[in-house]
Order: sequence, then C-alpha cells, then structure tokens
Amino acid sequence: MSLYSFGKPIVYAFYKIFFRISVEGVENIPNEGGVLICSNHLSNFDPPLIGILIKRSLSFVAKEELFKIPFLGRLLRHLQAFPIKRGSGDRGAIRTAMQLLRNGHALLIFPEGHRNPNAPLRQGLSGAGFFALKTDASIIPCAIIGHYGFRERMKVVFGSPIDSDLLKRQINKSSEASAVIMKHIQELLDRQQ
Repeated sequence: MSLYSFGKPIVYAFYKIFFRISVEGVENIPNEGGVLICSNHLSNFDPPLIGILIKRSLSFVAKEELFKIPFLGRLLRHLQAFPIKRGSGDRGAIRTAMQLLRNGHALLIFPEGHRNPNAPLRQGLSGAGFFALKTDASIIPCAIIGHYGFRERMKVVFGSPIDSDLLKRQINKSSEASAVIMKHIQELLDRQQ
C-alpha cells in the first residue's frame, strides 16, 4: 500500500473534523484516462482537499523550494507531487506532467501559478493551456470556495469537462487556451455567489 493510499482516509478525517466540506460535480471526473484538473488556488490546503474528494489518485506540482526541506520534500514525493521551478519554463516538470497525462493519470494544476485567496482570478499562466492543447486529457475546471478556518464552510465544485476537441480547433496558443480554462473556473466561482 502506498503512502498516498494509506494517508488519504487520515487526511479525509482531518478535513472533516476541521472544516465543513461539500462537493459538487465529482461525477464529471472520468474514472480512467488522462485528466487535467485546473483549479483556483486559495491555500496550501487545496491539493489535499481536492485529492480526498475524488476516487482517483492525484498527482500535483509544487514549488521547488518545498522539496528542499528535508522531511517535507520526501513526503511530497510519496504523495505524488513533483517539483517545478516557477517562472522558468521548467522542462523537467513539463515532461513529467505530459508523461503523467499521456499515461492516463489525473493531474492537478493551478493555472494562476501561485496562491490567490482574493477575487478576482489573475490571468492564467500558459502551462494549463499547453497541456490542454498537447495531450488528449480531459480538462476539468474546478472552483474552491470558502476560507480555511476551524469549522468554516469549504465547497469544491468540479465543472463539466471542457470540450478539448473544440478548444484545439479554435485555439493554437497556450496562453489563449489557459484564458478559456480560467473563464470556466471563474464561471464556477460566479455561480456560487
């Protein structure tokens, strides 16, 4: 049994005790095949929150600095995270993400590139759009709503898959594809207000 599988019910119990969690649209996530989950990013609590709410195991990118902390770096790797050098077009991280998606894994990314606990969403970086255009992964927009505080309400909404065939026919720039993804995330956020 992997640390991810072992830890998931423990993390789930922690989140259920400390937050009031609800989820919508989990049925939109395919049970197999590459899946790119693109979400807004409120806090470092976001990756485990999304990970405990879906049936599939989930990989995610994390900033390289976290992997330099001895215990934390090893833990993150066991929890299916891999490092990215932000702001540099990290080719190693891009290759890892592409391989995961092409091999049928689920990958969580935050198109804004870093935490943004305040509205409105910032412009998405080109990474999400690049993966959307270069792989056959299902693209699932995701919105995290709420504030992480003891017994505060946290809601996660998984939107309907973005039509990747249509996206590829209409758009050929990664930045434009990312803008479409960000628009879908913003629509999910707007519906909750």
